[in-house]
Amino acid sequence: MTFDRSAGLAETARALADGEVSSRTLVEQALARIEATQPTLNAFRLVRAEAALAEADAADRELASGARRPLLGVPVAVKDDMDVAGEPTAFGCPGEYPPVAEDGEAVRRLRAAGAVIVGKTNTCELGQWPFTEGPAFGATRNPWHQGHTPGGSSGGSAAAVAAGLVPAALGSDGAGSVRIPAGWTNLVGIKPQRGRISTWPRGESFQGITVNGTLARTVADAALLLDAASGNHARDPHRPPAVDASAAVGREPGRLRIALSLKPPFTAAPARLQPQVRAKVVELAEKLAALGHHVEEADPPYGQIGLTFVPRATAGIAEWVADAPFPALLDRRTHGAARLGKLLGGPPLRAARRAEAVLHRRIGRFFESYDVMLAPTTAAPPPPIGAMLGLGGFATDRAIIAACPYAWPWNVLGWPGVNVPAGFVDGGLPVGAQLLGPAGSEPLLVSLAAQVEAELRWYEAWPPHGVPAVHERLRKG
Repeated sequence: MTFDRSAGLAETARALADGEVSSRTLVEQALARIEATQPTLNAFRLVRAEAALAEADAADRELASGARRPLLGVPVAVKDDMDVAGEPTAFGCPGEYPPVAEDGEAVRRLRAAGAVIVGKTNTCELGQWPFTEGPAFGATRNPWHQGHTPGGSSGGSAAAVAAGLVPAALGSDGAGSVRIPAGWTNLVGIKPQRGRISTWPRGESFQGITVNGTLARTVADAALLLDAASGNHARDPHRPPAVDASAAVGREPGRLRIALSLKPPFTAAPARLQPQVRAKVVELAEKLAALGHHVEEADPPYGQIGLTFVPRATAGIAEWVADAPFPALLDRRTHGAARLGKLLGGPPLRAARRAEAVLHRRIGRFFESYDVMLAPTTAAPPPPIGAMLGLGGFATDRAIIAACPYAWPWNVLGWPGVNVPAGFVDGGLPVGAQLLGPAGSEPLLVSLAAQVEAELRWYEAWPPHGVPAVHERLRKG
């Protein structure tokens, strides 16, 4: 039997367990795809070629002995804000960073599940922006259109998965940084409940608004990676009750009450949902209604939620800048955000943290009337490469708000959200929609996303710069 080299995470794990393919073969193919696309897509900050091949050989010996683990021998990637023992964690910043001594907890759990980490993917500087560009590594490009960004800050992970360089990858989401690039590259992106996947060695990354999440071409693959990476370090401050996301994939969600929310939350600058994006989200709402769900337009009572986000986000940047070994090399916008974070790091930050409980109660009441909320992931399709790179701080903030006003409130709340592909606009640029729920609702969101996926089959589409084209180039030499 010939193994399909473009298979997803679950199918790859099954083929390895059944002896249809070796881990070394899969890792060699992944490394070849990465090398072939690095000059164009530029998805990776660091490739662990020698180490990954050694780990693949060890996985093959384990498989031959009859051992089985959920991801034994499967090549995956992680974002370069996660610690991998023996490798630097530059988090998008320029300079030569020292190697870290230990795996972060999420990486440790992936290894425990048997995964082979082939490399660390590009992210913008300290994960601040919805584009993946910077002087440290250049520009990461969208496999659907190389003239456009894949989004950010988990843009390298999104580009790697969308192109089929790896079947799935971890990213992190502090204001939509998993969901936005998933939406802009036709992927499933799961932002789980705060604490579901540990961010250790930082117990609360960016004052608790940032969580680690998963990107994959299918709901089942995103759920499998979520289950493999989930769990806590002994000193994690957030430890939600365990869920089985994979089990939810094959479960009918039942008839749900779904709120279609098209109004952007509170923003300090103008934000308008572009008509072509609105049309795709409304089409998805109509599909949900056709599947038997009750869908109606309704917006949650966000109030002035933005006032609680800014102190936490900027204080988090200030914390990272304080630890940076080469602060003089950082972007002027990073320094501006860090200065603001220091100003807001006292009483405003404490007030922002206290307000979360009030928001939980107020927005939680919204979910007494609705089971799930459907919202755009972004207000616009992915912008061109360089569109935001050279802007000043205020202009960058305005551009971000205009393009991406929808994702960040769920980071304040710490609740789960799933991006699902919503189609293509402007001649082939992907856009997405979010399925959002209250605390611990990953199983319901995954079940609903899988139901929609069975109808829309978005995983069948490959980008022009994806794995079939790469394999053809490699075959021709």
